Amino acid sequence: MKPDFLPNPVLRDVIHIRPARIGDNRGWFCETFNARVFAEAGIDCTFVQDNTSFSAAAGTLRGLHYQLPPHAQAKLVRCTRGRILDVVVDIREGSPTFGQSITMELSASGGEQVFVPEGFAHGFCTLEADCEISYKVTTYYAPDADRGIAYDDPALGIDWPFPAADLTLSARDLKHPRLSKIASAFPAAMIGAGR
Repeated sequence: MKPDFLPNPVLRDVIHIRPARIGDNRGWFCETFNARVFAEAGIDCTFVQDNTSFSAAAGTLRGLHYQLPPHAQAKLVRCTRGRILDVVVDIREGSPTFGQSITMELSASGGEQVFVPEGFAHGFCTLEADCEISYKVTTYYAPDADRGIAYDDPALGIDWPFPAADLTLSARDLKHPRLSKIASAFPAAMIGAGR
């Protein structure tokens, strides 16, 4: 059975994916990625690296991250343990949805995934303890191209699930600039070419 591919109604290039699960008395089986099926749905890219992160505490926030071109990454994200609030922000210059953010819950029990194209910043907050997140990326990690946007930028209007005092962030993630302070590295030509 093929998964459902659901473009987000606000950020159309961001795709919410619901893989089909086949279950019996043993449990279930699920195909989380199939290049041919994804290409038929318009996600025709080559993933070169798989990453996994583990967060021990509820309220752990990672993001909002992106890499500059030519190392820009598209991502296929899923939660393999626990539940997270996943966040995506459009940072494509000239996009009619520039600066708009969306949130969605991803959980191990539901098996949902999200495809985040190049030109979008990404982050998440754990909704419970002991969360594990797995994601595929289309380019290798490039430390010199690694960037971020302030998670609490009021212009983004992100409604995080915990008060700021209850969030756990890295020192690096606490220092990211606001969206208005970054130079856009993603030209208008990328609009509509996110996948």
